[in-house]
Amino acid sequence: MARILVVNGPNLDLLGKRQPEIYGRRTLKDLESDLTAEAVHLGHDVTFFQSNDESQLVEFVRIEAPASAGVIINAGALSHYSQALAEALKESGVRAIEVHISNVFARESFRHISVISPVCVGQVVGLGLDGYRLALRWFAGHISG
Repeated sequence: MARILVVNGPNLDLLGKRQPEIYGRRTLKDLESDLTAEAVHLGHDVTFFQSNDESQLVEFVRIEAPASAGVIINAGALSHYSQALAEALKESGVRAIEVHISNVFARESFRHISVISPVCVGQVVGLGLDGYRLALRWFAGHISG
């Protein structure tokens, strides 16, 4: 059974409350519950972490990613400027998939650039919370154990 990290950045703790017309009405706890059930079905384990603090996210990735089979990351606004988080992902040596709930390319122009995506094997955008499930399924098909 492989462990996959699900890392969520700033304001994702407000899912279900913050701009539901963009992010939906489901909460972070709903997402975690759904992904846990999906991971069990796929024969893997998931570990969740959310923080509004860039340094906590960097530290979590630095410590936990090397002992994991993959990272699913929605860095929120940090996707657009956190070189530190991108470097932590790169240095971990672990494959990562960047997820965005909304279609960032159909929104404000600052959202069109990600410093995280160049260190990821893929990106899922605009598919709501299903993007996390799709990333988890990709890892399940591309890892052993």
